[in-house]
Parts: sequence; structure tokens; C-alpha cells
Amino acid sequence: MSQPISALVIMGVAGCGKSSVSEALCQLSGATGIEGDSFHPAANIEKMSAGIPLNDDDRAGWLDSLCAELRRVDATGQRPVLTCSALKLSYRERLRSALPGLGFVFLELTREVAADRVSHRPDHFMPSTLIDSQFATLESPVGEALTLALDASTHSVEQLAAQAHHWWLGHGLKLAS
Repeated sequence: MSQPISALVIMGVAGCGKSSVSEALCQLSGATGIEGDSFHPAANIEKMSAGIPLNDDDRAGWLDSLCAELRRVDATGQRPVLTCSALKLSYRERLRSALPGLGFVFLELTREVAADRVSHRPDHFMPSTLIDSQFATLESPVGEALTLALDASTHSVEQLAAQAHHWWLGHGLKLAS
């Protein structure tokens, strides 16, 4: 077995189901969910709401906040599960630098499915017009260490959470007794 996974990031483009899978996984594993979207500064939300994609500079402070929250939750003895698009390798490396043993569950889906899902999300700041920019930015993590890729187009939230939970158990997850 490779390095034990102490925490997870549920990652992928908008609409892949990060929040739903994270919530279901936390229920299965007793982990603590961290909703990455809630750490975006107002300027990022305004920019995305206006249909303007974020760039690396926009994401820098957000990623720093996520790193700090991962460390904070881990320091309390809880097992964090973070939802974060983590679209680029450099973003994933930044998160890994905050918490060694960080695993990634990549929820893959097609551009068409992502656009359809995002267009049907009420009350979310991310418009479907930004889907193309998400796919343009995405550097697939398939093949990276401590990464599990799952097909989010054909599996239910419960199936995805169960697969992630099983994988995490095989990579060091210790259930509370």
C-alpha cells in the first residue's frame, strides 16, 4: 500500500456532484466535510456570477484558505473531506503541501452533462456559460498518485460515495470505534 490517505478532496468541474458525493461520503466514513465554495471571496463569486472565469491569481487566496482549513480540521483529529474543483496539477500540489497524505477523488463527466446539470442548479453563482472554461483549465489527474477517478455521468451519488469510501478504506481510512 502507498502512503495512507488522511483526508480527501472530491474534485472535478462544476456540476460533477462534488458537494453531494462529499456529503454522502462523510455520512459513510464519519469524516468532516469542507465545502470549498464557501471559502471563495466575494470578488471571486462576483466574477463567476458575471460569467468571467477565474484565473490563477483569483484562485491563489482561495487555495490558501482551503489549505488552512484542511490543516485546522486535521489538527482537531477529524478526517477532512474537501470539495474543490482542483482543476490544475499546481492547485492539487498546493493542497497536498498543506496536508501530506491527501487523496483525490476525481468525478469525471462530459461537457454536455456538466452544462446540463449546472443549468438546472437553482441559486448557485456558477453559470453554465463557464463550463467550457472549466474543461479548458482541467488537467486530468488520472494516473497521479493517491487519485481515484470515477464516472460521475453514469453512477448515482450513493454509488460514487460507496466507491470512494471503499477506496479510502483500502488506503488508510480508520473508522471511529
